[in-house]
Amino acid sequence: MPVLLIGLVLVAALSSLRLADPAPIPSLRLAYFDRLQRIAPRQPSQVPVRIVDIDEGSLAAYGQWPWPRDRLAELTRRLAAAGASAVAYDVIFAEPDRLSPVRLAENPIVAPFLRDSMGPEALNQLDTDFQFARALETVPVVLGTARSGRPGDASARAKAEIALVGTMPEAALPELGPATQLVPVLAEAAKGIGVISVDPGANGAVTRTAPLLWRTPDGPIPSLALEALRLSLGEEAIVLWDNVGIPGTADHVTVGAYDIPTTSDGHLWLRTRHETPDAYIPAARVLSDAPIPDLDGAIVLVGTSAAGLLDLRTTALGETIPGVAVHAQAIEQILTGQHLIRSDFAGSLELLLQISAGLLVAAAMSLSGPVASVAVAIGSALAIVSASWAGFANGGLLIDATFPLLATFLTFSLLTLYRLFVTDRDVRLVRRSFSHYVAPDVLRVIETGGHKVALGGSDQPVTVMFSDIRNFTELSEALDAQGVVALLNRLFSGLSDEIMRNRGTIDKFMGDSVMAFWNAPLPTPDHALCAARAALAMRTALARFNAESSRPSVRMGLGLATGMACVGNIGSRDRFNYTAIGETVNEAARLEAACRNVEFDIVAGSAVREASEGLAWLDAGALVAKGVSARLGAAILVGDEEVAALPAFAALAAAHQAALSRLATGADATAEIAACRALAGRFPGLDAFYDRLRSRAGDFAPLPERGTR
Repeated sequence: MPVLLIGLVLVAALSSLRLADPAPIPSLRLAYFDRLQRIAPRQPSQVPVRIVDIDEGSLAAYGQWPWPRDRLAELTRRLAAAGASAVAYDVIFAEPDRLSPVRLAENPIVAPFLRDSMGPEALNQLDTDFQFARALETVPVVLGTARSGRPGDASARAKAEIALVGTMPEAALPELGPATQLVPVLAEAAKGIGVISVDPGANGAVTRTAPLLWRTPDGPIPSLALEALRLSLGEEAIVLWDNVGIPGTADHVTVGAYDIPTTSDGHLWLRTRHETPDAYIPAARVLSDAPIPDLDGAIVLVGTSAAGLLDLRTTALGETIPGVAVHAQAIEQILTGQHLIRSDFAGSLELLLQISAGLLVAAAMSLSGPVASVAVAIGSALAIVSASWAGFANGGLLIDATFPLLATFLTFSLLTLYRLFVTDRDVRLVRRSFSHYVAPDVLRVIETGGHKVALGGSDQPVTVMFSDIRNFTELSEALDAQGVVALLNRLFSGLSDEIMRNRGTIDKFMGDSVMAFWNAPLPTPDHALCAARAALAMRTALARFNAESSRPSVRMGLGLATGMACVGNIGSRDRFNYTAIGETVNEAARLEAACRNVEFDIVAGSAVREASEGLAWLDAGALVAKGVSARLGAAILVGDEEVAALPAFAALAAAHQAALSRLATGADATAEIAACRALAGRFPGLDAFYDRLRSRAGDFAPLPERGTR
C-alpha cells in the first residue's frame, strides 16, 4: 500500500519536526495558549490582594517621582494601620533620598544652617531614609531588587530561608547576576527582599510566565510576589522541589499550605484575568484624609501605572497593565489555586494526537480514498481541539492543538496530491527509504537482484556495532534543545557516512547511540574487518568533527561483536523494521558499555579480533558483563594495518603482553605498565587505558576450566 507507506513517512517526518520544534512552531503554540486564556480568562476573586497605585493623579497631587522617603514612611504607616498583612514595594531604593535634610546638609551653602546649628545627631534623626526604615518596622515589608547590568555589582541575598528538595533544583532557575544594591538602612529594616523583574525572556513581548525564584551565587532569592506571600503567611521558609528523577529541573514551590506548580526552569505560568479598577487604590487617597477600603489581612503591593515611569506589560489577554499588577495577579493565582500547567505529559499527548490523526488519515486514504479521508480528517481535528479544550477547562493543562491540526492537514493534503498526480513511485520510495540504512552500492544490488521486503528473519553470521556518546549529558547542559539536535544530526551524518562507506547497514539511532551491522542484507565475506575499519574511520571522523568547533569535545565508545544473529524484518504484518536480534547484538552492547571501565573508545570481542588479525589490536582481558555468567574475551583496536606494521607498535605489543602476564599471576606489574605508558605516547588514547589497567587485574585472571565455577 504505497499511500499508507507514504503516510507513515509523513507522520514520522512531522513527528521529527515537532521534536525539533523550530520557529515558528513555538510562536504558534504560545499564540494558541493566549487564545485559550482569552476565551476563558481567570475570573476575579475576593482574595485579599490590593495595589496602591502611584498613578498620574497621585503624581499631580504630591509631585514628581521619586517622592521623599518620609512620604513613603507615612504611606507605609497608614497601610499598616489599615490592617495590611504585608506590603511589597515594586520600586528599587538604590540611592539615598536626595531630598533628605542629611543630603541637603552636604551642600556647602546650606551646611552652616543645618549641620553646624543642629549637630550631626539631631540632623540624622531628620534623615528621611531613617524615617522610612523606622516605618518598615510597623508591618512586614518586601523591598525590590533587580538585575543591575553592571558587572561589578554584588549579588542579592534573600532574607527568606530557601529549602531545596531533590537533585540541584536551583540549577534550573534563571540567573539573576549582579543586582541593584539597596540603601543599607532600608535593606536591613525590610523583612524581605524580592526580585521585581518578570523577565518575559523567550516569550517575547508578552508576559506569559514569571520566575518565582532566581539563582544567585549565595543561593536562590524569591520574586517580589512570592516573598510578599511568604511574609503575609508568616512563614520563614520557601521550599523548591525538583522534578523527581530529572536532576537540575524544578517542579513546584511550596509556601506554607500552598503548592505552586512551575515550569522546569522555575517559572509560574500566569493565568491572567481582566483588569478591574477595584483592585487599585490611588496612593494619593492613602496619603490624604479620605477613607480607604478595608485592608485587614491584605497583601498590598505599591507600584505605578503612570505611563511616564515605563513599567507596563502586555498580558496573554492582550491588555497592557502595570508591572506591579503582574505580581498581584501571580499572588491571586496562587491563593486561588487556578494554575496553568505545561508538563512533559502535555508534549507527549500532543505528539500522540498528531501521530494518531496522521495514521488515521493515511489509513483512510489508503483504504477508501480522499472522500472518507475528509470525514476522518475533520473528526480527528475535532478530537484534537476537544482534548485541548478539555485539558484547559478542567485542569488548566496547556495542550497545543496547532501543530497536530497543521500536521493532519499537511498529511491529508500531500496524500491527496499523491493520489492525484503521482503514478509510479514504488522504486523511488524503496530507494529513498533504504538509502538511509545501507550503502549506495548495496542498494543497487538489492534493486537489480529483486530482493523482496517481507516479514520474517533468518539466522546468519553478522558483525554488530554499538556506538554511544560518552558525555552527552554535559553537551546537553551546554546547549539548548535545538542546538543538541543540530549537533547530533551533524555528528551522526559523519559517522553514518563511514558506516555505509564500509558496507555497513544502519539499524537505528537511539538518542545519542547508533546500532549498525554487517553481512546483511547482502553477504560481506570480510564483515568483521569492514566493521573494524568503519570503527577506525568513525574515530577519525569524530576527531575531525571536534576540531571544527570550540564547544566541548564529543567522546564516543564503540563495541564490536561477531557471531550468529537473526536478521530480517521483525514486527507486525503492517509495520516492521529491518533489524538483527540475538546474543551477538547483546554482546556488542555490553562491549560498548565496557568502554567506560576499560577506558578506551573501541572495544571488540575476541571473534572480531581473530577475523581481522592484520589490524593493531591489544588484548583487553576477559570482561565481566552484566547479566552474563561467562566472561567476554575482549581487545582494543588501536589502529589499522599501517599502525600494526610499525616497529613502535610491535614494541608496545610485547611490553603489553609482559604486563598482562604479570597481572594474570597476581604479581606486581607496576614496572611493566610504566614501560607500556612510555611506549604508548605515540598512540593517542592509551594513557587512560594503562592508568586503569592495574585496577583491572581481575580481568586478566585465568578463566575457570569448563565445568567449574
